[in-house]
Amino acid sequence: MRILHQDSNTNEIKLLPENIDDLWHLSNLVDLGDMIFSLAYRRKEEKTDKLRAERMEKVRMWLGIRTEKVEFHESDDRLRILGVIESGPQDLGEHHTLMIAPGDDITIIKTEWKIHHFDRIKRAIASAEKPKIVFVAIEDTEALIAAAREYGIKELATITRNPGGKMYETKSDEKDFFDEIVAKLSSIMKDEPLVVLGPGFAKEALAKRIRVKLPEVAKSMSVHSTGQCGMTGIHELMKKGIGGKLLDESRVTKEIMLVEELFSEIGREGMYAYGPESVKNAMNAGAIRVLLILDTKVRVEGTDALIKSVEAARGEFMIISSLHEAGRRLDSLGGIAALLRYRIA
Repeated sequence: MRILHQDSNTNEIKLLPENIDDLWHLSNLVDLGDMIFSLAYRRKEEKTDKLRAERMEKVRMWLGIRTEKVEFHESDDRLRILGVIESGPQDLGEHHTLMIAPGDDITIIKTEWKIHHFDRIKRAIASAEKPKIVFVAIEDTEALIAAAREYGIKELATITRNPGGKMYETKSDEKDFFDEIVAKLSSIMKDEPLVVLGPGFAKEALAKRIRVKLPEVAKSMSVHSTGQCGMTGIHELMKKGIGGKLLDESRVTKEIMLVEELFSEIGREGMYAYGPESVKNAMNAGAIRVLLILDTKVRVEGTDALIKSVEAARGEFMIISSLHEAGRRLDSLGGIAALLRYRIA
């Protein structure tokens, strides 16, 4: 994410999203009622003497809409912002959907920019400087390729071997299996670090094949043992914190580790609070060390004041993505919780 322009007098910030992670950040940055400006396509108004109106071609124009709905889907590469046109050369008062893709600049005007808004922008800018991580979770007959995004772990491909059973396995089958994985990695990887993991010996055999076929990729490759394969194995690796410094510093890992710590405190009746009332009591007592808020709960009234109070008491806050396992676990507690400095009643 890049900041192209900022004006505190008009409360506007112009941003340039550069990848799908930035679109996710924008989906959490844009609030209902915000004024959003971007280039869009509309059918040009043109008067005609014909009885039947001609279907005009769409033309590009600069539109400003008042936001009514924001939609982000991790399987898509666009952000949809729906609202009513309030600024533009035509169609004022009509509904329109802005389709924001990486590379499309967008201007956001808010009544008030809050702490979590600026935190979101800082996160997006900082994440652009960090390489994303690609995982291969492999066992004898299946390999899952996934990537760490700011909003969670995104599955990229699943490659299977010998669906008929192990009795049909041959050395040729194994070679083809590994080569298919290597070919897929070659097509999707740029400069990202690679983490190979799994419960058996297949991970070492694949790593050996990668060193031969993709020596540049192998330079940033690490291999780890896990009890499980697939997405479960990736989460296991992150929870244990055994994936190396780069993995430990990734945003998703931090979120997973904090939620894991929260549930550990709950399990031993330790220093925790969850739910709006319990967290508010902890805040009033100045006991919050880390405030955890689900991204879908950030827009709830009073959240910004809560964050300010926690920071004033030298606490920290972390916004947790609702699109990964840790977010779903936090949602089960009401979407807001806290790790405390000391136990309170």
